[in-house]
This record gives sequence, structure tokens and C-alpha cells, in this order.
Amino acid sequence: MKAAAAPRACPTIAGLPTLVRARCGARRPSMPHAVSLLRAARLARSAKPFLARGGSRRERCEGCRLPLSHCQCALRPQPAVRAGMCLLMADTEPLKPSNTGWLIADLVPDTHAFGWARTEVDPALLALLADPQWQPYVVFPGEFAQAARVVQAVAPQADAAAPAAAPQGPRPLFVLLDATWPEARKMFRKSPYLDRFPVLSLHSDEASRYRLRRSKRSDHFCTAEVAALCLAQAGDTHAAALLLAWLDVFSERYLLAKHQRPVDLDSAAHQQLRALAGAQHTG
Repeated sequence: MKAAAAPRACPTIAGLPTLVRARCGARRPSMPHAVSLLRAARLARSAKPFLARGGSRRERCEGCRLPLSHCQCALRPQPAVRAGMCLLMADTEPLKPSNTGWLIADLVPDTHAFGWARTEVDPALLALLADPQWQPYVVFPGEFAQAARVVQAVAPQADAAAPAAAPQGPRPLFVLLDATWPEARKMFRKSPYLDRFPVLSLHSDEASRYRLRRSKRSDHFCTAEVAALCLAQAGDTHAAALLLAWLDVFSERYLLAKHQRPVDLDSAAHQQLRALAGAQHTG
């Protein structure tokens, strides 16, 4: 999928009354990231508007996809991150307000996003995978890959936030298949250009904290949770914690907006995000 022009300015900034801007809470207009650009390109190809199942028809902030009254743009942290993320997204994933690949792109500067298709591959994706500054890891359960490809950990890395860190060698690039589980399995099988890379098989003793989509299994994690595990593996431990806190705040605000309830800035999720963001600046 080709790169798209940037979407219109976030409605939390441009063309809105002061009262609405204040309620939305955005500090500044931000550059559209890889997932927002992919979303804009996908919308441009749509013959009719995408309507999320059970979603609100209220106007949403283009910076965070939440209704303006529940916008979280002003809370967005900017952690130092050494690892990169490559999101291969199923066709409609960029359009879903509950998609968490967007949250990864919010916090990880080197996030790349591509629409997946069985019959064609974006040349920019192939160029990224061949870039010598990166060591790609395909993140997928090891039971579905050849044993020789499966690894349980990445090469040791220095934390990006550590002063005077001078890590050597290529940086880890985590290839995440952002899709439903049946779609992800198909993508894994039908993407031969990924076959030469190691498969990182992750394990966690914790249950999923994601509340916006149903799953029959507590060990099925959303894409942002998988990305946080990857960041921790790569030594970006503070960024991993921030991403989980960012996910918790997003999930809370999403559900509050859905049920037309106000934001609680003193909730446990908001307090945790503030504490981690404060530690980022004082550490």
C-alpha cells in the first residue's frame, strides 16, 4: 500500500471553539503517524464510510479516535525507544476505533505500518526488512513455525533511556501481525518474504488486560500488549510500562465514552500513567 497524504488537522486543534478545544485537552497538533496515514489511505479507497460495530456516531478526535469529550491526546507521553515496530495490518484493522496498533505508533517513534495483501507486497516493506540497521523478528507463537526459526529472546540490548548507552549491532524490529487470530494465521502462512527471519515466541504469566474486544482465552493478547512484551525483551522497559498504561487509559476512556460517562482523571489508570510519565522526566 502506498503512502497517503496526511489527514486533515486534528479537530481538537483546528477550527473548533476554545471551549471544545479545552474539553478535548490537546496540547498541540501532532504529525500523523504510520497507522493514521494507513487509515487515511484505506478510507480514501472506501466506497462507503466505515461504521464500527456498536460504535458511537459522535465526532472523534483524529489524534486518538476517541470522542472529543474523552480525548487523551494531552496525556500522550514521549518515551525514548530504541526498538522499532513493523505492523502488518489486515484490511479493516486501521479503521477500527478499538485497534491498538494505533497506540503503539503513538509511543514508539520508529513504527511502520503496512496493509497486508496475499498477492502483493509494498516495496517499502521489503526495503524496511532489508535495512541493515534493523534485525527483524516475526512475533508469532512458536508452535506454528519451524523449530529452527523459533527464538525465545532477542539479542541483549541497552535500555534506550539509559544515559551514555552505546549499544552495538542492529536494532530489533518487531514484525507484528495486527489482525484477528484466524487472519493472523493466514498472514503468517502466506507471507513468504518473512520466512528468512527468526520467529519470536513470547510467553507471559499475566492474563490479558484488554477490555474492548472479546476473546475466549485470557492468554490471547491485543497487539499493544504484545508490543509491550517485545519492548521489555529489547530492554525498553520503561517504554513497555508506559505503553501498557497508555492502553489502560485508552480502554477506560473508550468504555466511558461508550456509556456516556465522564472521564475520571483520578482513576487508577490515570494515576499510573502520570506516575510513569513523571518518572520518565525525573529519571
